[in-house]
Amino acid sequence: MINVLLVDDHELVRTGIEALLNSADNIAVVGVAESGEQALNAVEKFTPDVVLMDVNMPGIGGGEACRRLLRRHPDIKLIALSVHNDGPIPQQMLQLGVKGFISKSSPVEEMVSAIQLVMRGKRYLCSDVANYLAFSSLPGNEGSPFARLSQRESEVVTLILQGKTIKEMSKMLVLSDKTINTYRYRIYEKLQVKNDVELTRLAVKYNYIDASLI
Repeated sequence: MINVLLVDDHELVRTGIEALLNSADNIAVVGVAESGEQALNAVEKFTPDVVLMDVNMPGIGGGEACRRLLRRHPDIKLIALSVHNDGPIPQQMLQLGVKGFISKSSPVEEMVSAIQLVMRGKRYLCSDVANYLAFSSLPGNEGSPFARLSQRESEVVTLILQGKTIKEMSKMLVLSDKTINTYRYRIYEKLQVKNDVELTRLAVKYNYIDASLI
């Protein structure tokens, strides 16, 4: 039996995926969490074989949660779950160390296959993500400007778009106010924006983050 921890901030999504996975052979959802912060504690409590982690969530988000989990448990098997199949997020999550990336629109059979393959030590990318990564590297394909950001810079961008203050970001990411401000300066420079309003407009233009989180 493969024990799965499901992390997603939308109750309807959690409930639906949990029911579908529990109906599959040899898979059991042993716990659920609705934020990255809860996921950290849930892993310690349930010791799952695989963690299915939503990327875009309020708070520290899925990326930072994965970073912390991999720091504590280097061999943990993480699968990123997202509505975004393009842009910089899939590549950043893979560089972070997740073993798979699947779309929330994927059929349950694909989620089951991803979990089974990752459990066996393999990697899995849903077809949309695999195609995007393959074709985005070809000459003439202009990528999202957010692809210039590091994983940590992307996490700071997400928190800025959520309206978090410097103090709140410092606490969530366990960084100093000065470091957060340095990241903000680098982000503005890389994306060629002057303020948070321009940053938000750019994020909307490139479908960088779920509109519900802004």
